[in-house]
Amino acid sequence: MSETNRYVTYDADARKMRVKASKEKRMYNTFMIVAAGFALISDGYQNNVMSMLNKVFPLEYGKHTYNGDVSTRVSNASLVGTILGQVTIGVACDYMGRKWAILVATIMLVGGSALCAASHGKTVSGMFWMLTVMRGVTGFGIGAEYPCCSVSANEAANEHSEKRRGGIMVMVTNLPLSLGGPFANIIFLIVFSICGKNHLNSLWRIMFALGCFWPLSVFYFRWKTSTNTLFQKGQFKSQIPYWLTIKYTWKRLLGTCFVWFCYDFVAFSNSLFSGTIISLVIKNGNDLKTIAEWNLLLGIIAVPGCFVGAWLCDRIGRKYTLMFGFSGYLIFGLIIGCAWDKISKITALFIVFYGLMNGLANAGPGDMLGLVSSESFPTAVRGTCYGLSAAIGKVGAVVGTECFTPIKDHLGIRWVFIIAALCGVAGIIATWVLIPHLLESDLMEQDIDFHNFLVKHGWSGTMGFDVEDNLESKISGIDEVADSLTKDPNPEIITREISV
Repeated sequence: MSETNRYVTYDADARKMRVKASKEKRMYNTFMIVAAGFALISDGYQNNVMSMLNKVFPLEYGKHTYNGDVSTRVSNASLVGTILGQVTIGVACDYMGRKWAILVATIMLVGGSALCAASHGKTVSGMFWMLTVMRGVTGFGIGAEYPCCSVSANEAANEHSEKRRGGIMVMVTNLPLSLGGPFANIIFLIVFSICGKNHLNSLWRIMFALGCFWPLSVFYFRWKTSTNTLFQKGQFKSQIPYWLTIKYTWKRLLGTCFVWFCYDFVAFSNSLFSGTIISLVIKNGNDLKTIAEWNLLLGIIAVPGCFVGAWLCDRIGRKYTLMFGFSGYLIFGLIIGCAWDKISKITALFIVFYGLMNGLANAGPGDMLGLVSSESFPTAVRGTCYGLSAAIGKVGAVVGTECFTPIKDHLGIRWVFIIAALCGVAGIIATWVLIPHLLESDLMEQDIDFHNFLVKHGWSGTMGFDVEDNLESKISGIDEVADSLTKDPNPEIITREISV
């Protein structure tokens, strides 16, 4: 086939026909969206559960046993596992397909959560080493969920709606993740009320065990999913042109990686140590129930940001919604940091400002980074690029977690918020320079552009488009022969037609 014949033309009417498919097809796309994104509430739960348990472990086992080093080790084990899961399964979902990657993620998440709850050892120190390893396994499952679930949900939403794909994507990915925080605090308050202060060992084991429930609840539905049209057409069928792929995606990839790093540097450490921060502004810093209640309020204040981001992204675009969200770090980070001495004495006011900072971040990078990272890249490498972007974000989370305690101890807690404001400035600038202005273009249009870019630069491999086009050409040729046979049944003509 000549190079000219290999170019694919985008058909806008075909997209409209896909969106206006049969009722059964639309129901299937809805089912795919929900099945892919629903269990992300478990990821939000797992990301936030350590915030309260970091206050439980010192009370149960002593501050000398569960010291700052052990706390950081357990917390970072999950982050390291998440990074490995994001990269590994991000690549795997482009090779294996979305379904099998999602199933692997679910199994790892359930298994890791169960083993965290079962952690034990000959000594308490040994038990925390087992917990560290199992948190790493859980983290792998959490990381695996990000690329395969977000990518699958976005691709299904692309076939479901022409105008509101962004909002749909946010509502089934970042909203469950955001609800995971308040959900973790509600569960903690319920379990703490049942167990009391005398059974903290049972408390933390139950908290980890309950993390199995959400991914298990959708396992069957994930098992029943199948490969979507976008992946069938856009995946590589032969050799992958790595250099050309980097040449096509480098600017967007640099943007999503850097912006995600800035966001997670602030968001993850603030989420993980929110209990510690709150304990500094309330009268009794060791009252678990009071800390959990304020933590719950803080999480609830941030949730409406998801709805704001979902509404804005389909109207002003992903880029400007991102910049709007980062402005929350800049504005409220400076307010809290510069006025810390006064604001810290008024707990309710501090929680409101802190919640608004997190809420705006939720509306911006919290909502948009997953969306932008799953829309900025062609289907053939979408999982890989998403996983890499999210992994760099988690590197930012590791750095933020490692830096939190030294910053608090040596510079003061106010600098935690001032540095958050500086990250907001960096995020705004990077978004303006590196992130494309995306609205509701068809994801397949980008796949076709990527395919034609590769062909233009001499790539001789095949994608789903090439295989299907060849098949359609063969079918068309057979139909022409069949028509000619009907018109003229002469044996000589039949032989000549077939030989051609």
